[in-house]
Amino acid sequence: MPSLDRQLYEDRVSTLLRSLGISPGNLTARSLRLCEEAEDLLVAEIDGRGREHRLAPAAAAAWRAMKTTATSQGVVLQIASAFRSVNRQVEIIRSKLEAGLPLEQILTLSAPPGYSEHHTGRAVDIGTAGTRTLEQEFENTVAFRWLCENAHSFRFFLSYPRSNPQGYAYEPWHWCFRS
Repeated sequence: MPSLDRQLYEDRVSTLLRSLGISPGNLTARSLRLCEEAEDLLVAEIDGRGREHRLAPAAAAAWRAMKTTATSQGVVLQIASAFRSVNRQVEIIRSKLEAGLPLEQILTLSAPPGYSEHHTGRAVDIGTAGTRTLEQEFENTVAFRWLCENAHSFRFFLSYPRSNPQGYAYEPWHWCFRS
């Protein structure tokens, strides 16, 4: 991102964070890094409800290859969530605030706007048949075991293991592509 565009993005994110009551201290204490919002995205998968899940081109290609290999080995992988805009992240945080959750708790469950790997178009939340999505029970599935053994071969890595330094709750379903 060119420096002027990056500065505009940083300013936009700072304004959004202030509007949500998220201070710079919330970010630095957890060593969170600003995630640039992807612009070049491809449809990586269309789910059973017809919803398109978009990823950056390299991540989309790696996802398709990983899913094909998993399927050939009898493992079902499904995208529950992929690219998410900064504005969508704001909506998620606002809705949790409106539901009465304290900000400190929200920030263990959801990244602040501008700091979500989903903005990059390289992160996927993965589900599998027979398991509730976005729940820790995913770690007890064949799909999770398969990912732990094979995802690195496709350059996908578990972002938020137990006791992660970013302070997020354990998310066995959240994997990010690294080029």
